[in-house]
Amino acid sequence: MRIREFLSGAAAVALTFASTIAPAQSWPAKPIRLVVPFTAGGSTDTVARIIAEKLGPRLGQPVLVDNRAGAGGAIGSDHVAKSPADGYTYLVGTSSTMAIAPYLYTKLPYNPTRDLAPVVLLGTADIMIVVNAQVPVRTVKELLDHAKANPGKLSFASGGNGSISHLLGEYFKSMAHVELLHVPYKGDAQMVTDLIGGQVSMAFGTAVAFLPHVRTGKVVALAVTNPKRSTTQTQLPTVSEAGVPGYEAVQWFGIAAPAGTPPEVVKRMNDEIRAILAQPDVRARFGELGFDVVGDTPDEFAAFLRSENAKWKKIAEIAGTKLD
Repeated sequence: MRIREFLSGAAAVALTFASTIAPAQSWPAKPIRLVVPFTAGGSTDTVARIIAEKLGPRLGQPVLVDNRAGAGGAIGSDHVAKSPADGYTYLVGTSSTMAIAPYLYTKLPYNPTRDLAPVVLLGTADIMIVVNAQVPVRTVKELLDHAKANPGKLSFASGGNGSISHLLGEYFKSMAHVELLHVPYKGDAQMVTDLIGGQVSMAFGTAVAFLPHVRTGKVVALAVTNPKRSTTQTQLPTVSEAGVPGYEAVQWFGIAAPAGTPPEVVKRMNDEIRAILAQPDVRARFGELGFDVVGDTPDEFAAFLRSENAKWKKIAEIAGTKLD
Protein backbone atom coordinates (compact mmCIF):
# COMPACT_ATOMS: atom_id res chain seq x y z
CA MET A 1 0.00 0.00 0.00
CA ARG A 2 2.78 2.36 0.94
CA ILE A 3 4.59 1.56 -2.32
CA ARG A 4 1.42 2.28 -4.27
CA GLU A 5 0.94 5.59 -2.40
CA PHE A 6 4.58 6.53 -3.01
CA LEU A 7 4.31 5.76 -6.71
CA SER A 8 1.06 7.71 -6.97
CA GLY A 9 2.64 10.72 -5.25
CA ALA A 10 5.75 10.50 -7.39
CA ALA A 11 3.59 10.42 -10.51
CA ALA A 12 1.73 13.54 -9.38
CA VAL A 13 4.98 15.37 -8.75
CA ALA A 14 6.28 14.31 -12.16
CA LEU A 15 3.12 15.56 -13.87
CA THR A 16 3.35 18.90 -12.07
CA PHE A 17 7.00 19.29 -13.05
CA ALA A 18 6.23 18.31 -16.63
CA SER A 19 3.46 20.90 -16.83
CA THR A 20 5.86 23.65 -15.72
CA ILE A 21 8.47 22.83 -18.34
CA ALA A 22 6.04 21.98 -21.15
CA PRO A 23 5.62 25.59 -22.35
CA ALA A 24 9.35 26.00 -22.77
CA GLN A 25 9.78 22.65 -24.54
CA SER A 26 6.83 22.99 -26.94
CA TRP A 27 6.92 26.74 -27.50
CA PRO A 28 6.60 28.03 -30.13
CA ALA A 29 4.23 25.63 -31.86
CA LYS A 30 2.37 28.21 -33.97
CA PRO A 31 2.82 31.74 -35.38
CA ILE A 32 3.61 34.61 -33.01
CA ARG A 33 2.02 38.05 -33.23
CA LEU A 34 3.73 41.35 -32.53
CA VAL A 35 0.89 43.80 -31.98
CA VAL A 36 1.70 47.36 -33.07
CA PRO A 37 -0.89 49.70 -31.50
CA PHE A 38 -0.44 52.25 -34.29
CA THR A 39 -0.95 52.40 -38.05
CA ALA A 40 1.33 50.76 -40.60
CA GLY A 41 4.17 52.91 -41.87
CA GLY A 42 4.86 54.71 -38.60
CA SER A 43 7.97 54.52 -36.44
CA THR A 44 6.68 51.73 -34.14
CA ASP A 45 5.64 49.69 -37.16
CA THR A 46 9.08 50.16 -38.75
CA VAL A 47 10.83 48.92 -35.62
CA ALA A 48 8.47 45.96 -35.28
CA ARG A 49 9.04 44.79 -38.86
CA ILE A 50 12.83 44.89 -38.50
CA ILE A 51 12.57 42.62 -35.44
CA ALA A 52 9.88 40.33 -36.92
CA GLU A 53 11.91 39.67 -40.06
CA LYS A 54 14.83 38.36 -38.00
CA LEU A 55 12.87 36.69 -35.22
CA GLY A 56 10.82 34.26 -37.32
CA PRO A 57 13.76 32.18 -38.60
CA ARG A 58 15.29 32.03 -35.12
CA LEU A 59 12.07 30.68 -33.58
CA GLY A 60 11.11 28.45 -36.48
CA GLN A 61 7.66 30.03 -36.70
CA PRO A 62 6.23 33.01 -38.61
CA VAL A 63 6.27 36.26 -36.63
CA LEU A 64 3.41 38.45 -37.80
CA VAL A 65 3.07 42.20 -37.31
CA ASP A 66 -0.53 42.98 -36.33
CA ASN A 67 -1.46 46.69 -36.56
CA ARG A 68 -4.30 47.55 -34.16
CA ALA A 69 -4.44 51.33 -34.13
CA GLY A 70 -6.75 53.67 -32.25
CA ALA A 71 -7.17 55.72 -29.08
CA GLY A 72 -3.52 56.79 -28.99
CA GLY A 73 -2.35 53.17 -28.86
CA ALA A 74 -4.80 52.07 -26.16
CA ILE A 75 -6.81 49.70 -28.39
CA GLY A 76 -3.85 47.55 -29.41
CA SER A 77 -2.29 47.67 -25.95
CA ASP A 78 -5.55 46.63 -24.29
CA HIS A 79 -5.87 43.77 -26.79
CA VAL A 80 -2.49 42.38 -25.71
CA ALA A 81 -3.23 42.98 -22.02
CA LYS A 82 -6.35 40.83 -22.34
CA SER A 83 -4.83 38.14 -24.60
CA PRO A 84 -4.00 34.65 -23.32
CA ALA A 85 -0.65 34.55 -21.51
CA ASP A 86 0.57 31.70 -23.68
CA GLY A 87 3.60 33.30 -25.34
CA TYR A 88 2.02 33.93 -28.74
CA THR A 89 0.97 37.59 -28.43
CA TYR A 90 3.28 40.51 -27.67
CA LEU A 91 2.98 44.27 -27.60
CA VAL A 92 5.49 46.51 -29.34
CA GLY A 93 5.15 49.16 -26.65
CA THR A 94 6.37 52.72 -26.51
CA SER A 95 6.64 55.58 -24.07
CA SER A 96 3.07 56.49 -25.09
CA THR A 97 1.44 53.15 -24.34
CA MET A 98 3.48 51.89 -21.39
CA ALA A 99 4.41 55.03 -19.44
CA ILE A 100 2.40 58.07 -20.58
CA ALA A 101 -1.11 56.65 -21.03
CA PRO A 102 -1.90 56.11 -17.31
CA TYR A 103 -1.35 59.82 -16.65
CA LEU A 104 -3.32 61.09 -19.66
CA TYR A 105 -6.41 58.91 -19.84
CA THR A 106 -9.04 59.03 -17.12
CA LYS A 107 -10.61 55.77 -18.37
CA LEU A 108 -7.66 53.70 -19.63
CA PRO A 109 -8.93 50.12 -20.16
CA TYR A 110 -5.63 48.48 -19.17
CA ASN A 111 -2.95 49.01 -16.54
CA PRO A 112 0.55 48.66 -18.06
CA THR A 113 2.19 47.82 -14.73
CA ARG A 114 -0.40 45.21 -13.74
CA ASP A 115 -1.39 43.75 -17.11
CA LEU A 116 1.87 43.59 -19.06
CA ALA A 117 5.11 41.70 -18.42
CA PRO A 118 8.32 43.44 -19.62
CA VAL A 119 10.33 41.36 -22.10
CA VAL A 120 13.02 43.65 -23.52
CA LEU A 121 13.74 47.33 -24.09
CA LEU A 122 14.71 47.51 -27.76
CA GLY A 123 16.17 50.98 -27.68
CA THR A 124 15.62 54.72 -27.55
CA ALA A 125 14.95 57.01 -30.48
CA ASP A 126 15.76 60.67 -30.91
CA ILE A 127 12.72 62.92 -30.81
CA MET A 128 13.03 65.96 -33.04
CA ILE A 129 11.19 69.23 -33.41
CA VAL A 130 10.68 69.61 -37.14
CA VAL A 131 9.00 72.25 -39.28
CA ASN A 132 7.75 72.32 -42.84
CA ALA A 133 10.51 73.77 -45.03
CA GLN A 134 8.31 76.77 -45.89
CA VAL A 135 7.99 77.88 -42.25
CA PRO A 136 10.45 80.78 -41.87
CA VAL A 137 12.35 79.45 -38.85
CA ARG A 138 15.58 77.47 -38.57
CA THR A 139 16.26 77.52 -34.82
CA VAL A 140 14.22 77.01 -31.66
CA LYS A 141 14.68 80.70 -30.78
CA GLU A 142 13.30 81.74 -34.17
CA LEU A 143 10.40 79.32 -33.64
CA LEU A 144 9.60 80.89 -30.27
CA ASP A 145 9.77 84.42 -31.69
CA HIS A 146 7.57 83.46 -34.63
CA ALA A 147 5.02 81.70 -32.41
CA LYS A 148 4.80 84.66 -30.01
CA ALA A 149 4.37 87.09 -32.92
CA ASN A 150 1.64 84.88 -34.43
CA PRO A 151 -0.24 83.34 -31.48
CA GLY A 152 -2.30 80.29 -32.41
CA LYS A 153 -1.35 80.44 -36.09
CA LEU A 154 1.35 77.76 -35.97
CA SER A 155 -0.08 74.23 -35.89
CA PHE A 156 1.63 71.13 -34.55
CA ALA A 157 0.75 67.65 -35.78
CA SER A 158 0.63 64.54 -33.64
CA GLY A 159 0.10 60.83 -34.19
CA GLY A 160 -3.18 61.10 -32.26
CA ASN A 161 -4.66 62.34 -29.01
CA GLY A 162 -2.63 60.87 -26.17
CA SER A 163 0.39 60.02 -28.31
CA ILE A 164 3.86 61.09 -27.25
CA SER A 165 3.91 63.65 -30.07
CA HIS A 166 0.73 65.18 -28.65
CA LEU A 167 1.99 65.34 -25.08
CA LEU A 168 5.35 66.77 -26.15
CA GLY A 169 3.58 69.55 -28.03
CA GLU A 170 1.46 70.44 -25.01
CA TYR A 171 4.56 70.21 -22.79
CA PHE A 172 6.39 72.59 -25.15
CA LYS A 173 3.49 75.06 -25.13
CA SER A 174 3.45 75.05 -21.34
CA MET A 175 7.23 75.34 -20.88
CA ALA A 176 7.79 77.92 -23.65
CA HIS A 177 4.60 79.94 -23.01
CA VAL A 178 3.46 79.91 -26.65
CA GLU A 179 0.12 79.22 -28.34
CA LEU A 180 0.10 76.37 -30.88
CA LEU A 181 -2.85 74.65 -32.55
CA HIS A 182 -2.91 70.86 -32.08
CA VAL A 183 -3.86 68.77 -35.14
CA PRO A 184 -4.18 65.04 -34.28
CA TYR A 185 -3.84 62.30 -36.91
CA LYS A 186 -4.49 58.56 -36.83
CA GLY A 187 -0.83 57.58 -36.72
CA ASP A 188 2.57 58.86 -37.83
CA ALA A 189 2.24 58.16 -41.54
CA GLN A 190 -0.51 60.70 -42.30
CA MET A 191 1.04 63.18 -39.90
CA VAL A 192 4.31 63.07 -41.85
CA THR A 193 2.51 63.33 -45.20
CA ASP A 194 0.62 66.48 -44.17
CA LEU A 195 3.69 68.05 -42.58
CA ILE A 196 5.58 67.61 -45.86
CA GLY A 197 2.60 69.00 -47.76
CA GLY A 198 2.37 72.09 -45.56
CA GLN A 199 -1.07 71.35 -44.11
CA VAL A 200 0.53 71.66 -40.67
CA SER A 201 3.48 73.80 -39.58
CA MET A 202 5.49 71.58 -37.27
CA ALA A 203 5.63 68.34 -35.31
CA PHE A 204 7.35 66.60 -32.44
CA GLY A 205 8.30 63.11 -33.53
CA THR A 206 10.89 60.38 -33.73
CA ALA A 207 13.88 60.53 -35.98
CA VAL A 208 12.68 57.14 -37.26
CA ALA A 209 9.71 58.92 -38.88
CA PHE A 210 11.32 62.19 -39.94
CA LEU A 211 14.98 61.63 -40.83
CA PRO A 212 14.37 60.47 -44.42
CA HIS A 213 12.46 63.70 -45.10
CA VAL A 214 14.99 65.86 -43.27
CA ARG A 215 17.65 64.46 -45.58
CA THR A 216 15.64 65.42 -48.67
CA GLY A 217 15.02 68.92 -47.33
CA LYS A 218 11.23 68.57 -47.24
CA VAL A 219 11.21 69.24 -43.50
CA VAL A 220 13.75 70.99 -41.30
CA ALA A 221 14.94 69.66 -37.94
CA LEU A 222 15.46 72.35 -35.30
CA ALA A 223 16.50 70.37 -32.21
CA VAL A 224 16.21 67.11 -30.33
CA THR A 225 14.27 66.73 -27.11
CA ASN A 226 16.89 64.36 -25.64
CA PRO A 227 18.52 65.29 -22.32
CA LYS A 228 21.87 65.25 -24.14
CA ARG A 229 22.82 65.80 -27.75
CA SER A 230 22.00 62.91 -30.05
CA THR A 231 24.70 60.37 -30.79
CA THR A 232 23.56 60.27 -34.43
CA GLN A 233 22.34 63.85 -35.09
CA THR A 234 25.23 65.59 -33.39
CA GLN A 235 24.69 68.86 -35.26
CA LEU A 236 21.33 69.46 -33.58
CA PRO A 237 21.13 71.20 -30.20
CA THR A 238 18.82 69.99 -27.47
CA VAL A 239 15.62 71.96 -26.93
CA SER A 240 16.80 72.73 -23.42
CA GLU A 241 20.03 74.37 -24.59
CA ALA A 242 18.35 76.02 -27.59
CA GLY A 243 15.81 78.09 -25.71
CA VAL A 244 13.49 76.09 -23.42
CA PRO A 245 15.56 75.16 -20.34
CA GLY A 246 14.52 71.94 -18.63
CA TYR A 247 12.52 70.57 -21.57
CA GLU A 248 13.56 66.96 -22.26
CA ALA A 249 12.15 63.60 -23.24
CA VAL A 250 13.05 60.51 -25.26
CA GLN A 251 10.96 57.98 -27.13
CA TRP A 252 11.62 54.31 -26.60
CA PHE A 253 10.37 51.00 -27.94
CA GLY A 254 10.06 47.74 -26.04
CA ILE A 255 8.43 44.33 -26.16
CA ALA A 256 5.92 43.27 -23.51
CA ALA A 257 3.78 40.17 -23.01
CA PRO A 258 0.47 39.63 -21.22
CA ALA A 259 1.06 39.34 -17.48
CA GLY A 260 1.40 35.70 -16.46
CA THR A 261 3.27 34.60 -19.58
CA PRO A 262 5.59 31.72 -18.50
CA PRO A 263 8.94 33.17 -17.40
CA GLU A 264 10.87 30.60 -19.44
CA VAL A 265 9.06 31.80 -22.58
CA VAL A 266 9.77 35.44 -21.69
CA LYS A 267 13.44 34.55 -21.21
CA ARG A 268 13.61 32.76 -24.58
CA MET A 269 12.07 35.77 -26.33
CA ASN A 270 14.47 38.07 -24.51
CA ASP A 271 17.48 35.94 -25.47
CA GLU A 272 16.49 35.78 -29.14
CA ILE A 273 15.69 39.49 -29.48
CA ARG A 274 18.90 40.52 -27.74
CA ALA A 275 20.83 38.31 -30.16
CA ILE A 276 19.07 40.06 -33.05
CA LEU A 277 19.87 43.50 -31.63
CA ALA A 278 23.55 42.52 -31.44
CA GLN A 279 23.73 41.81 -35.18
CA PRO A 280 25.78 44.47 -37.03
CA ASP A 281 23.24 44.90 -39.84
CA VAL A 282 20.40 45.48 -37.38
CA ARG A 283 22.44 47.97 -35.36
CA ALA A 284 23.38 49.78 -38.57
CA ARG A 285 19.76 49.91 -39.73
CA PHE A 286 18.59 51.30 -36.42
CA GLY A 287 21.47 53.78 -36.39
CA GLU A 288 20.29 55.13 -39.74
CA LEU A 289 16.91 55.74 -38.12
CA GLY A 290 18.36 57.69 -35.19
CA PHE A 291 17.78 54.77 -32.85
CA ASP A 292 20.14 53.76 -30.02
CA VAL A 293 19.93 50.01 -29.41
CA VAL A 294 19.61 48.85 -25.77
CA GLY A 295 18.63 45.17 -25.45
CA ASP A 296 18.36 44.61 -21.69
CA THR A 297 16.93 41.90 -19.42
CA PRO A 298 13.26 41.73 -18.34
CA ASP A 299 14.22 42.88 -14.83
CA GLU A 300 16.23 45.81 -16.19
CA PHE A 301 13.35 46.80 -18.45
CA ALA A 302 10.99 46.67 -15.44
CA ALA A 303 13.28 49.01 -13.48
CA PHE A 304 13.46 51.35 -16.50
CA LEU A 305 9.66 51.40 -16.67
CA ARG A 306 9.41 52.45 -13.03
CA SER A 307 11.68 55.43 -13.65
CA GLU A 308 9.82 56.34 -16.86
CA ASN A 309 6.48 56.31 -15.07
CA ALA A 310 7.76 58.78 -12.50
CA LYS A 311 9.16 61.07 -15.20
CA TRP A 312 6.08 61.07 -17.44
CA LYS A 313 3.74 61.61 -14.51
CA LYS A 314 5.61 64.85 -13.86
CA ILE A 315 5.55 65.87 -17.54
CA ALA A 316 1.81 65.14 -17.80
CA GLU A 317 1.17 67.33 -14.77
CA ILE A 318 3.17 70.20 -16.32
CA ALA A 319 1.38 69.82 -19.66
CA GLY A 320 -1.99 69.67 -17.92
CA THR A 321 -3.51 67.35 -20.54
CA LYS A 322 -6.29 64.91 -19.66
CA LEU A 323 -8.26 62.66 -22.02
CA ASP A 324 -11.29 60.39 -21.57
